[in-house]
Amino acid sequence: MSIEIRKYIEQEMPRIIEEWSSLIRIPSISSENSHRHDMLLCAERWRELLLQAGMQRCDIVPTAGNPIVYAEYTCPQSESSKANGLPMKTILVYGHYDVMPVEPLELWQSSPFEPNIREGRLYARGADDDKGQSMIQLKAFEYMLRSGELGCNVKFILEGEEEIGSPSLDAFLEEHKQLLGCDIILVSDTSMIGKDTPSITTGLRGLAYWQVEVTGPNRDLHSGHFGGAVANPINVLCRMLADVTDNNGRIQIPGFYDDVLPIPEAEREMIAHIPFDLEQYKRQIGVNAVQGETGYSTLERNSCRPSFDVCGIWGGYTGEGSKTVIPSKAYAKVSCRLVPNQNHEKISKAFVEYLCSVAPASVSITVTPMHGGQGYVCPIDLPEYKAAEKGFEKAFGKKPLAARRGGSIPIIASFERILGVKTILMGFGLEQNAIHSPNESMDIEVFKKGIEAVVEFYREITK
Repeated sequence: MSIEIRKYIEQEMPRIIEEWSSLIRIPSISSENSHRHDMLLCAERWRELLLQAGMQRCDIVPTAGNPIVYAEYTCPQSESSKANGLPMKTILVYGHYDVMPVEPLELWQSSPFEPNIREGRLYARGADDDKGQSMIQLKAFEYMLRSGELGCNVKFILEGEEEIGSPSLDAFLEEHKQLLGCDIILVSDTSMIGKDTPSITTGLRGLAYWQVEVTGPNRDLHSGHFGGAVANPINVLCRMLADVTDNNGRIQIPGFYDDVLPIPEAEREMIAHIPFDLEQYKRQIGVNAVQGETGYSTLERNSCRPSFDVCGIWGGYTGEGSKTVIPSKAYAKVSCRLVPNQNHEKISKAFVEYLCSVAPASVSITVTPMHGGQGYVCPIDLPEYKAAEKGFEKAFGKKPLAARRGGSIPIIASFERILGVKTILMGFGLEQNAIHSPNESMDIEVFKKGIEAVVEFYREITK
């Protein structure tokens, strides 16, 4: 069977790459208002491709923001199966068609919205995240339908706001619960440990994000006339943010760890067996040493433990040359990655209260929550997880490792909360794919194996 799917993929690859490229050429950047029309164009192109692949219905559904593409295919045998007391399974596939901005443009080796294939990779913005990975899902469905093997109902939803926090998705889920009814949700928007080390993401961290504004004097002041006598908002802000974590990497917000569950020993053992070269890790990112919470390994710190980071900080004079001023204001954007069981709204409120409580009387402070989301853990004993495991094993030649990842996909928790359904994260990205960065790419061999793995998943769940 695997030989047949591999032959099909090879035979159809020129067409598949052209369809993949047709999506990439649309600059669907959700964070920039100048691309609002491109969002609609990309949704329309997805609708064309979904119908061409064999979906019986495909709608572009308006939202308060960018439209959501919904498609479905109901197997002809579905009703008879239900009548016999064996209802057919329904798979809901989720993906997103929006992409990150491309700046800095000068670092791209080829045009970000004109796909370029070199050394076995397709380079472009969205090549992986998430147009490439969503295309993997579409082509697996297409093969199962054309080969006559599809034994389940399939639905797709593709949204255009994932990169800006999915602000319209919860309302869409609430409004269309019945339409989206399914047994399991399948998502390809995560990564594997390595090309030769397949893995399934079993957990994601949650997120809380704020903007901080510190105000001192009512105008910029001469640093000679006022220096040493008036609080400098930048100095104050830096000191407050630096004190959020102690020397052991512990976050000092009161109540922060109240809901943090310890990492089970069995999971720590599993993490310890993940291939990881610390020296190579340091070389790849150009650092001389790692740091973090005392008592945990690097892989535990960046996946199973919470973190606090200053994502941006600014204020005062930053132009050419010098200007000796005490600035009136200082700003920062900060975030916490949270672990499952931590509530992002509770943490957000606690951080606001904490920072306001430690601010000195010499400044005023405003902390504005921006967005957040819950973490997620997938049980590895689900039949659908086992089917995904088999799919990876058949496509990649080895059993995938179970691994939590440090990133956040807040909508996964929304699926569970609103639809009451678990999600299987069958991701095929690699670290070297450089998502969100210049020269994003997708390994074409991994892309092909991804299609095969999803096909095998469908075969397993319908046995």
